[in-house]
Amino acid sequence: MIIGVPKEIKNNEHRVGLTPASVKALTDQNHSVLIQSDAGTAIGFADELYRQSGASIIESAKEIFARSELIIKVKEPVHEEFGFLRPDLTLFTYLHLAGDPVSARKIMETGVTGIAYETVTSDDGRLPLLAPMSAIAGEISIVVGAYHLLKPNQGRGTLLSNLDPRIVTVIGGGVAGNAAIAKAISNDATVNVIDSSNIKLKSLQEIYGDSGINYILSTPDSITEAISQSDLVIGSVYVVGKEAPKVVTKEMLKVMTKGSVLVDISIDQGGCFESSRPTTHDNPIFIEEGVSHYCVTNMPGAVPLTATNALNEATLPFIEEIANKGVQLALQENVHLAQGLNIMNGEAQHSALKEVLTGAID
Repeated sequence: MIIGVPKEIKNNEHRVGLTPASVKALTDQNHSVLIQSDAGTAIGFADELYRQSGASIIESAKEIFARSELIIKVKEPVHEEFGFLRPDLTLFTYLHLAGDPVSARKIMETGVTGIAYETVTSDDGRLPLLAPMSAIAGEISIVVGAYHLLKPNQGRGTLLSNLDPRIVTVIGGGVAGNAAIAKAISNDATVNVIDSSNIKLKSLQEIYGDSGINYILSTPDSITEAISQSDLVIGSVYVVGKEAPKVVTKEMLKVMTKGSVLVDISIDQGGCFESSRPTTHDNPIFIEEGVSHYCVTNMPGAVPLTATNALNEATLPFIEEIANKGVQLALQENVHLAQGLNIMNGEAQHSALKEVLTGAID
C-alpha cells in the first residue's frame, strides 16, 4: 500500500503522523511511504532519517495526497486540504467531526473514507488511540492553567504550591481528567473532582484517597459551587463521537473570581464551557466575565515530540493492519477499528456522528 504523511499545517502543530521507526516497520513489510519534506524536522526527525527508514521525501502536500492510498495525519484536515481529498482515499487521523459540523459536511462531500483515532475502541471499552493525547492534555492543562494564573499573564496572581494552597476543579474523570487530577495534586492543590458517574467517582477515590480531594456528583448547583471556590477549572468532558455537553454556562462565570482560569480540554469536540471558542498556541486565551479561557484545539501539540512518540506507539498496529489487509478487510475483521469509521461514500457512518449531523440513529 502507498501511505502518505503530509506536514501538519494547523497553528503551531509540529506533531507528525509517522516516526522514522514507524516508517521502517511499514517499509520492512513492503509498503511504500511518502513523507512530505520537513514534516518532522521541528521535532528532530530530519528528512534524511526518513530516507534511511525507507521513505520517499515529497515536496508538496498535493502530491502526497494524490499519490497515496492511505493518509496518516495527526489533526483533522483544514480547509486548505479539503481539495486534496477524494473517494478512493482513506484518511486515518483525529477527525473530531462532531465539534465542527460545517467542516464535517464539507469533508464528507469529498467522498473520502475517514477513520477517526478518537472513536477506535478496545476490548475493555476504552479508546486506545485517544488515551495518550488525553493524558498529555490533562497534564498540560494544569501547566498552562498555572501559567495563566500569574499576574503578568492577566491571572489572579496565585501559585499552585504548598505555600498558599489553592483549589483546582476538574470536571470529568476520564483519562484527561485523571491526568489533570494527578498533576494538580503534585502541585499541592486541593482538588474538586466532578463527574456524572458515582462509579467513576468511587474508582477515583480508590486511586487518590480522601486527603485534599473532594468527589462531587455533577449537577448544575454542585458545579456552580465548586467553580466559585476555584482558581483553576479544567473541563475534560468527552462523549464518544458527539459534541461535548456544556456543563458550565455563561451565567455560571459570574460566580467565579476575577483572574481565575478555565482550561477547556474538550474544545476539539465543541467545548464543555458555553463561553468557549477555539484558540491557538499563538493566541491561547481570551477573557470573559474576568475569567481567562484557554481553549487551544491542539493542546498536545505543545509537546510534539512526546506526543508523536506516544501516538505512534498506539496507532502503528492499526496502521499495519490497514496496510496489510486493505481498508475494507481490516474494517470487516477488526470490530474496534470499525468503530473508528466515521465517514465513507459521502455519508456519516458512526452512529454518534449521524445523530449530530442529521438527528438520525441507525
